[in-house]
Order: sequence, then structure tokens, then C-alpha cells
Amino acid sequence: MPIPLLLIDDEAPLRSLLARILSLEQYQVTEVGTTKDALRWLEKEDFAVILCDVKLPDGNGVDLVPQFKKIRPASEVILLTAYGTIPAGVQAIQHGAFDYLTKGDDNDRILPVVSRAAEKAMLQRRILQLEEKVGRKYHFDNMLGQSAALLQAVDLAKKVAPTDTTVLLTGETGTGKEVFAEAIHQASRRNRHAFVAVNCSALGRDILESELFGHKAGAFTGAVRDKKGLFEEAHLGTLFLDEIGEMPPELQAKLLRALETGEFMRVGDTKTIRTDVRIIAATNRNLLEESREGHFRADLYYRLSVFHIQLPPLRERREDIPALATFFARFFADKMNRPTPALSPDFLKKLAAYDWKGNVRELKNVIERAVILASNALTADLLPSEILFAAADAGDASPFDLGVAEKNLIHKALQHTKGNKTEAARLLNIGLTTLYRKIEEHR
Repeated sequence: MPIPLLLIDDEAPLRSLLARILSLEQYQVTEVGTTKDALRWLEKEDFAVILCDVKLPDGNGVDLVPQFKKIRPASEVILLTAYGTIPAGVQAIQHGAFDYLTKGDDNDRILPVVSRAAEKAMLQRRILQLEEKVGRKYHFDNMLGQSAALLQAVDLAKKVAPTDTTVLLTGETGTGKEVFAEAIHQASRRNRHAFVAVNCSALGRDILESELFGHKAGAFTGAVRDKKGLFEEAHLGTLFLDEIGEMPPELQAKLLRALETGEFMRVGDTKTIRTDVRIIAATNRNLLEESREGHFRADLYYRLSVFHIQLPPLRERREDIPALATFFARFFADKMNRPTPALSPDFLKKLAAYDWKGNVRELKNVIERAVILASNALTADLLPSEILFAAADAGDASPFDLGVAEKNLIHKALQHTKGNKTEAARLLNIGLTTLYRKIEEHR
């Protein structure tokens, strides 16, 4: 696909020649001769590279670079001049130009420089697209569900997001605590900086301390060089401490000091480091109870729980299950390059009857399994036995009910034959008349 390039030069013959050369190199060249026309094109079109003469009838290319970059931040600007000077080149680079070339002297450099600028511009575009995609993914408006319990949690998160207040997210495993943490980060003024996450239960005490605060070379066996910790990596951004309730007590004191003062020391160092980090912590434990029993520092608990958000378990927001299941079905079907399957009413009914100890994470796994097994729609027979038993306990038919098994088998046969009843009867080893009768019985 041609790379869009804006060529600005008031010398028409030279401009046309350069445009032809660039066109042969797979650039889609737009030619203009004035600053006014250049700005008009930049307002309506996105160019990867802007190749601009310094001396224009209505402007100076060096002075125009900041204006070009303001309109199109991801575009790279290359300046061309017949009278190159070192001060002018330095000024151009300081203003944000990619390079500064002298006509005649640098003719052999034009194509390689344009190529490097285009490569940098396209990479910058991909980064911006990924940032935008992440921002959309972790936006509060994309949180699925309309239950009162979820909307209350979202409302609290929206209110605290623009502040720098420490947030404690609590809730059962799989309720989406990290998703909430990322959404808070994306809605904050820190969203242009890093969101760094660490699971405090996955690392031993010494390793976790080194991960959080870094270490000096020689601090312990294997520490062959200085290492930045996550507090430094998350500077100006957000540090998400997942499973904070699992943090060893002796490390809790060091974390408390870092929260209170914004200062810490790397392992094995004597020099303090200052950092500006917002902390969001999460746990599935009752930290208040843990602090009363002496398993968690009370002062750290109160420092972390300045703003507490309790995330509801899925069984308390059953009305959200159809929307979540439909979303996951579409997600996994797209991932497997399959058409999005329909979700049968019986399938959704059995999902709603289950208690979901693993919450949204468990539902996601169940839907992924069902999409893998399905040949068309998602039906109840694709669900694990524990969900079918839960539906039976809730008043549904037993999963071992002979009638249910027969109905599911006929349904599968008809799905396999795409509705061809003669072929389905052959597969089931029954007569066509019998098949019609059983279809009527099972509706």
C-alpha cells in the first residue's frame, strides 16, 4: 500500500521531478507550492512524511515544523534547502524535524532519509493505534452488564479515577479486579505513562522485594548488575499490587514507607530514590479481619483502603450473564475464525442457574470450551456436568434424564446434517417416521 507523503516546494519543475521519483518508490505524493495549501491538506489528510522546502513564498519551513507537528504529531518532517547552514539545521531538529537536507549536495540521501522517516512514522502510528485500542478495551463504557451491583462499582471507580488517591479493590477471584484497575488508570491523568502489575502471591519475599524496589549489583548472589524495581518502572504511572493480602509482613513495612513518603531504597543500597506512583491494590481477602488477627499490618490496610471498591460476584449479578456470555462467544469465535454462534435459551438458562465460584473468569473459560465443541449454536449439551447438575438442582431436568439425552442426540444429528431429516434418521438408526414423531414430542 502506498505511503502518503506531502511535498511542499514552490519550484514547480523541481517539485514535479521529485514527486515522480518518490512515486516510483511507492509513495503516494501530494504536491503543493505554498504554506496555505499545505496546512489545508494537513487538516484533512494524514501524511506519514512531510517533505518541505525551507524558503516558501508565504512562510519559512523551519518555523512551520512545530505547526505541522501540532496538526499531525505522528508525521515526520524533512526540510529541504538550497542554502544549508549548520545553525539552521540544528534549529530545525530542535523544532522537531526528522532531518535537514541541502538540495544538490544531499540528493543521494533523499530517498534513504525519506524511507527511514516513513518507517518511523508508520511505527508511531501503530503505537498510537495500540494505545487507543488499549484505552478502548479498558474503558468504563466497555464493562459489560447493567446490574445495580456492577453499576455502583463502576460509578465509584469513575469518581476516583481522575484523582491520585490510593484504591483498594476487593472481591472474589475472577471478579475483574485487574480490569477495573486498568480502567481506572486509563481514565486518569497518568494514562500516558505505564500501568505496571505484579501478583504479590506469585513471588517469594526476597524476589518480590527486588521486583518492587530493585537492587544494587552484589546485593545478593546472582545480582550482577543494578536493576530498576517496579516502583521506578511505574514512575508517573500506576502500580497495581494484585493479591496484596499475600505480601509477607516484613515487606509490608517497606511498602508502607514508600506509600507514605514516596521514597524507597533498592535492595543493598543506602541511597533513597523518590518516585511518583499511584497505587491500586487488590485482594480476595478481608484485610480488615486479617489486620485484627495480626496477619496484615493495620496501618498499611488503612493507607491502602483510602478508597475501597467492592466488586460483586457473578452470582449477585446474574442478569449480566447473557451479555457476558454473548461477548465471550463472539470473542472466541473471532479468535478461531468461525462465525459467531447463537446462544440457545436452554444454554443461557443453565448458565444463570450456576453459582460461578470462579466468577467472570470461570464463565469465560466455559464459553471458550463451548465454542470449541460447537458445530453451530451453543446448546446446553456443550456445558460441563457440574453446570448441568446445578441446573437440575435448581429444578431443571436431570442431566441423566433419558428424554433429555434423546432430545440432545436428535438435535446434534440435525445440526450435523444441516436439517436433512432423512440423513439424520439414518445416522440415528431409526425410521424417518419415528424421527418426525420424536421431533414433535420434543418440540
